Amino acid sequence: MSNTFKTADLCDEFSQQLQIIEPGFISYGGNRVFSGQVSTVKCFEDNSKVRQQLSTPGEGRVLMVDAGASKRCAMLGDLLAGFAVENNWAGIIMYGLIRDSLDISNMPVGVMSLGTHPKKSEKKNVGEIDVDITFPGAGIKAGDWVYADHDGIIISNAKLQSH
Repeated sequence: MSNTFKTADLCDEFSQQLQIIEPGFISYGGNRVFSGQVSTVKCFEDNSKVRQQLSTPGEGRVLMVDAGASKRCAMLGDLLAGFAVENNWAGIIMYGLIRDSLDISNMPVGVMSLGTHPKKSEKKNVGEIDVDITFPGAGIKAGDWVYADHDGIIISNAKLQSH
């Protein structure tokens, strides 16, 4: 499926098999509509594992990061978003904050988060990759599919084929 989908239409067609993430995420990336298979990171105020994962081939996937909704630091900036672009990640959805939002808005990648903060995170290599995570309204596993646009973020355990 190309990125011409609308989450509202997908909800109408597939409502019984979707999880809908609660509102509150803001789109910052240059690509406002994006989708892909999910890779996950669980971390708190340390973005080392986010950097590690975005430094690998994304193959069109979306990195979903459970950063515990911390309001004390940013977990993604222009450098890591640049890695996402270079390594073919479709997007990053951060249950936490980002920084360098103006630069990120000019990059061809989807980025959604709860807001912005100028302070960078710790770097202690603490966190987990491709573990089950929780966002408000959804339990997410590596390998799920995510669809994000102006109306919201939805999760499916299989790729959706719209008719």
